[in-house]
Amino acid sequence: MERTPRSVLGPDRAGFAVRAAVFLGVGFAGAAPLVPLADVVARHSPALLPLFGVPIAVLFAAWWFGRQRVREGVTDQLTGLPNRAALHLAAMQAATVRARSALVLIDLDRFRSLNDTLGHFAGDRLLVQVAQRLQSLALDTGALVARLGGDEFAVLVPEPPEESGALLGLARAFAAEVAAPIQFGGLQLILESSTGIAVLPDHAPDAESLLRRADIAMVHAQRSRAGVTLYQPGQEEDTPLRLGLLGELRRALDQGEVQVHYQPKVAFDGSVVGLEALVRWSRADRGPVSPEEFVGLAESSGLMPQLTDYVLEAAVSQLARWRADGIEVPVAVNISPRDVLRPGFAAGVAGRLERYGVPAGALQLEITERLLLEDGQRAAETLEELRGHGVGMSLDDFGTGYSSLVRLRRLPVAELKIDRSFVSRMVADDHDAAVVLCSVQLAHSLGLTVVAEGVEDDETWKRLQGMGCDAVQGWLVSKAMPADQATAWLRSRVTAPHQR
Repeated sequence: MERTPRSVLGPDRAGFAVRAAVFLGVGFAGAAPLVPLADVVARHSPALLPLFGVPIAVLFAAWWFGRQRVREGVTDQLTGLPNRAALHLAAMQAATVRARSALVLIDLDRFRSLNDTLGHFAGDRLLVQVAQRLQSLALDTGALVARLGGDEFAVLVPEPPEESGALLGLARAFAAEVAAPIQFGGLQLILESSTGIAVLPDHAPDAESLLRRADIAMVHAQRSRAGVTLYQPGQEEDTPLRLGLLGELRRALDQGEVQVHYQPKVAFDGSVVGLEALVRWSRADRGPVSPEEFVGLAESSGLMPQLTDYVLEAAVSQLARWRADGIEVPVAVNISPRDVLRPGFAAGVAGRLERYGVPAGALQLEITERLLLEDGQRAAETLEELRGHGVGMSLDDFGTGYSSLVRLRRLPVAELKIDRSFVSRMVADDHDAAVVLCSVQLAHSLGLTVVAEGVEDDETWKRLQGMGCDAVQGWLVSKAMPADQATAWLRSRVTAPHQR
């Protein structure tokens, strides 16, 4: 009797295997429509079963790629951390179950300048290191660490402490982890950050509000240079007011409504050694706006270059008028790191001086110690170019930053200004007096002249004179004056040069 060929597995076993494979496909790739057809083929034509491998493979590949796309949609490609979308989902889940959570938002200060100096590849490596540090610290708390894009990170902490002091301590711990020195390419880098913290449901009822209010707290930390700020009710209301103020400031600059006043600097024999140009703005409907407020707003919004150009134009044109009247006195103008990093800034300053026929030595630019920390080689090149044009430079607010002696020695500055926060308290506080004395001695050892800001009484004048300070600036000498009043004041000093 002839034998009928049989499948190696037999129709029942083969059909079972195919059905099992198809059912696995159903579980992983959505192959449910193939189940009935595969069952019929397994019973009647088992030799055709291998044909099911192709559609199952296609479906499995589609499933795998779909999973990858979902993963990529919630993962930051550079660091491997969850991204903004993932953080938002986690915050939504916490809000849905009303789970108390704290959102710590961390923005790396001046990272763009560091990125430009070291290169984008090196900047990416630094971001990966920051991500790893935050992730390592968060493991102990069960927190979710996310990268929101650029140089901004977030940590969603479950069950945070109740007290505001403890909340700030929590945020400072993450900020300290970011600030720990990083050894990179033979350099030791220290990354500073601004950190805002908001709590669900204390400060926000939902995920969107939580993200927005943590961001508002972070912006306040940047503006106040506090480092870490906890969200406070009312901060959010400040945002539209600031936007309105920014629009008004822009219009005031366009229409020439911002004023430039001049505050004298005098030596101890009463001679005028210079003036500082200080910007003032008064709104017609609401009166004067604090310079700290609108200058800080200009710096954080990108309007600073326009404001600096405005003050430079006013100061240089006033210098030309004074020189035409026989008054030859230098004028100092404050510039920010944003100005120094602008392409062509030094050439623009030189061009403006040439246009008004003012010698470069009549203009002095005041820079701050913050410039030393954040802008590296590009800033140094611009400062050297300015010095090459003959423009003088002064280091402003000395003592409030973190510059080292090496950095100070390499700066192309001829003058050092001691910050008013030390000068105003030096009579009552021996520590501040010691800081002032050391600053004077340090500056003189480097061949720099020293100007003390904020001198408001005779005792401070005498103390500074005894320390060997070269010149003073403050209300004891004169307040900042509009150009016409400054002109009259300067003319009176010609006839009475030793008057204080």
